[in-house]
Amino acid sequence: MGADGAIRGLLVDWGGVLTTNVFESFESFCRREGLDPLLVRDLFRGDPEARHTMFSLETGELTEPEFELKFARILGLRDDRASGLINRLFGGMKEDLVMFRAVRSAKAQGITTGLLSNSWGVDRYDRSHFPHLFDAIVISGEEGVRKPDRAIYETALERMALPANEIVFVDDLEGNLEPARHLGMTTVHHTSGAGTVTQLERLLGLRLGE
Repeated sequence: MGADGAIRGLLVDWGGVLTTNVFESFESFCRREGLDPLLVRDLFRGDPEARHTMFSLETGELTEPEFELKFARILGLRDDRASGLINRLFGGMKEDLVMFRAVRSAKAQGITTGLLSNSWGVDRYDRSHFPHLFDAIVISGEEGVRKPDRAIYETALERMALPANEIVFVDDLEGNLEPARHLGMTTVHHTSGAGTVTQLERLLGLRLGE
């Protein structure tokens, strides 16, 4: 925290924090495709080819069509199932209105807010929300680097114009929190909107909600 103990910045992930659970959407996708419900999760956690393919999309090295064809083949789907694969993978996700309200409220009360997101294509955000939510935006596909690479956190710090010890970072993946902690940020592991808001209200000293 800052010298006076105050946190003045709120940095959040998008998928899985400002939306419903990503892995639940992956499970729904697998069921619709007639696959093992945990196949996508397991591939992204443990299969080197699948992980490299995902990382290459998140850093912008692969276009969406290139990723979709590669990943469809990894999944064992026919090539004609590749088109629209990303939309189908994320088809079960919805906005988490509790978290949207909390970030919007923090910004309105003078907290510097930022987005730090690993993208699945840079056009997959409803940017009409951005002016009301964020003072700073860092999206991996636009930066050519992804979490948990230290460099992308440093970019977020620069754009928020705050020292790390004055920022709280929220992510649904534990592995993405570690670099933020090493830089000096306070971190919150997001598992539910209500739980995260309770923690943020305590850390920021504000009531977040409408």
